[in-house]
Amino acid sequence: MVNRPASPDAGFDSGTPIGTAAALGGGAGAPAKLHPFGDLHTLQHLSARAARGVRQTFESYWRAETRAWAEPLEVLRLADYRAARGDKLTAWLPLSMDGRPALCVVDSQFVVEIIDLFFGGTGDVSPVLALEFTPACDVIVARIAKALARALETAWEPLARARFTAEPFELGGNMIPGVEADEVVIATRFAIARGSAKPAFVDILYPVATLKPHTVALTGKVVAKPSEVDAEWRTQLTRAAMGVRFPVRSVLAEPTIPLSRLMDLKEGDIIPISFGADVPIVVGGMALGLGTVGTSNGRAAIRISKFEGPLQ
Repeated sequence: MVNRPASPDAGFDSGTPIGTAAALGGGAGAPAKLHPFGDLHTLQHLSARAARGVRQTFESYWRAETRAWAEPLEVLRLADYRAARGDKLTAWLPLSMDGRPALCVVDSQFVVEIIDLFFGGTGDVSPVLALEFTPACDVIVARIAKALARALETAWEPLARARFTAEPFELGGNMIPGVEADEVVIATRFAIARGSAKPAFVDILYPVATLKPHTVALTGKVVAKPSEVDAEWRTQLTRAAMGVRFPVRSVLAEPTIPLSRLMDLKEGDIIPISFGADVPIVVGGMALGLGTVGTSNGRAAIRISKFEGPLQ
């Protein structure tokens, strides 16, 4: 499953909800106009597209059937997002979108589970809070960041040719590179689950300033009704297509002779050939049919006697 409704146990920190005021920048007591992107339906759609790439990323580590889907977006300040996550050790992975900062956020517990699964374990690791990341964690999250950057770039391609890259980083519980605490971010959450297991979550945070160059695309309305085709344009296109020229050839015979005979050939020698009443006709490298060799208006010509190919 690539996309599905929000799960009952979804949230930015299990048991620690952010609050409805932050959702989509609306609700009572919410700061006014946290972002200029309207209802965020377009960005939600892009997240749903990206879920397929996210699924493939993690499926390759534990080599098991995986479900992934995009949760509803939330808009809040980075400081509030971090407060909602609590004091758990977290991987803050810096990404860039056309050179502007973004963040990928992964729980340390999920990272440890991925490492255990990658090396043949069951993924049922102790839920004891880690105090620091190991070198193995550094390597695995660097690979995850690069794979997620590729998934996001693919998902954004229909809207904008944005370039996502994973930036160098040093893991640490208190390190949030590239984004200030008071900046407003749009938090996109991906749920990833092995089989029927409870999902884990990976978050992508887009600062509003990072998305502003794409404001027009993100606020554009999708028009379901197709526009009418210009009749004159269609006529001109048809004429242009019908005027394309293709090479036509026919092979009368393809005799074969031994190498010894070939080496003894001299001027005046005759190589006998034979062919039937019909010879093959090839147009643009594709067999069209068969024809009879003759003349027309004093020029060599072939009369088509049978179609064998795409025009049959």
